[in-house]
Amino acid sequence: MVTGQGLAGSTCSPRPRVPSSRQHRNAGLAFPEPSAPRWGSCDGDGTRRVPGQDAHWRRWIGTVAPQRTWLGTVRGTVLPPALRMHRLLLLGSLWLLAAPPASSIFQRPTGSPAPPRLQYLLEPLHAAVHTQRGATATLPCVLRALPRNYRVKWSKVEPANYRENIIIITNGLYHKNYGPLSPRVRLRHSHRYDASLTITNVALEDEGRYRCQLVNGLEDESVSLTLHLEGVVFPYQPSNGRYKFNYHEAKRACEQQDSRLATYQQLYKAWTEGLDWCNAGWILDGTVHYPIINSREPCGGRLLLPGVRTYGARDKQKDRFDAFCFTSALQGQVYFIRGHLNFKEAGQACRNHGAAIAKVGQLYSAWKFSQLDRCDGGWLADGSVRYPITTPRERCGGLPDPGVRSFGFPSKELRTYGTYCFVEK
Repeated sequence: MVTGQGLAGSTCSPRPRVPSSRQHRNAGLAFPEPSAPRWGSCDGDGTRRVPGQDAHWRRWIGTVAPQRTWLGTVRGTVLPPALRMHRLLLLGSLWLLAAPPASSIFQRPTGSPAPPRLQYLLEPLHAAVHTQRGATATLPCVLRALPRNYRVKWSKVEPANYRENIIIITNGLYHKNYGPLSPRVRLRHSHRYDASLTITNVALEDEGRYRCQLVNGLEDESVSLTLHLEGVVFPYQPSNGRYKFNYHEAKRACEQQDSRLATYQQLYKAWTEGLDWCNAGWILDGTVHYPIINSREPCGGRLLLPGVRTYGARDKQKDRFDAFCFTSALQGQVYFIRGHLNFKEAGQACRNHGAAIAKVGQLYSAWKFSQLDRCDGGWLADGSVRYPITTPRERCGGLPDPGVRSFGFPSKELRTYGTYCFVEK
């Protein structure tokens, strides 16, 4: 048994015993309490102090038999700091595992609060209504109860500028229409709780988000619905080449071809249906995008994944790109006149049949909704020559996918092609 040995084998010299604090107080002296011995220092009896010993126990290393603790360490031994920290973490983990489930703390998830439950308006079964150009569409809005002094207000959020324009306001007895939709909208009013909005002769610009709002003092509430038009998106560029349109010119060019600038949702849907186009074009909200199915070097490289790639918002006056136009079903018919006609003769041939030379949007619409399939190139109103293919075949361009093929903008004096005409119903 080793007594009075230091950690390095040295022996401490005994020091005179210091009276306890109680003895100090009894003697009327005011000495401070002795401080705890430092690591490896000697206590009052000449025994070197070992770190980790409790100051109240006053035990000698040489007189206490080693005792193994439940963690596997020998009581009285000195552990390295890293190992002591590891043992403390292990002890804390075991305590957490042994704690009862009732002591768990749950945090309420952060984020936007849930919308308040509707009190007077019924939630619509479907948030979207699908229709086509020229059809009649109804956006449902039904009350479950009639509060006093209420009004119902219908409005539309314009996708180009996100402004909300009032369409109609009613108090159940009287109503008033507002804005450009005024001649074509009415309340369905099939019963006293029905405030549904009916739009007749749906136009391309009618697509978008609508809101039915119950105005009732402090208890206003609303439901939102989206009107979707079934249609087709097509890329468009002028006769003088690509990237010639600023935003306003692109918007006007689409309208001249019986279409309008596509929304992002329309362009994305067209990409999911196979639209693959390497030239960037304007869409309705003033941003610029291009859809890619097959990644390739001239279109951002082979390493980029397929998708609708974006240039973001651009300067509507200075920046120039192509356009992505959207059109829907026709209220008429597109047909082909065979011949060897120049552009002027093609227009006259259509007029002789009581029709007009077809526009690009009308040809796309006939291909999409009427399954028009012709292997003959024909003049269109913008001076381009195109032909629609629904059943691909080798001698009609050789491409494997259906679509509207283009010969570009040949000389208008060239007598090679027939013409596509459009007649309204």
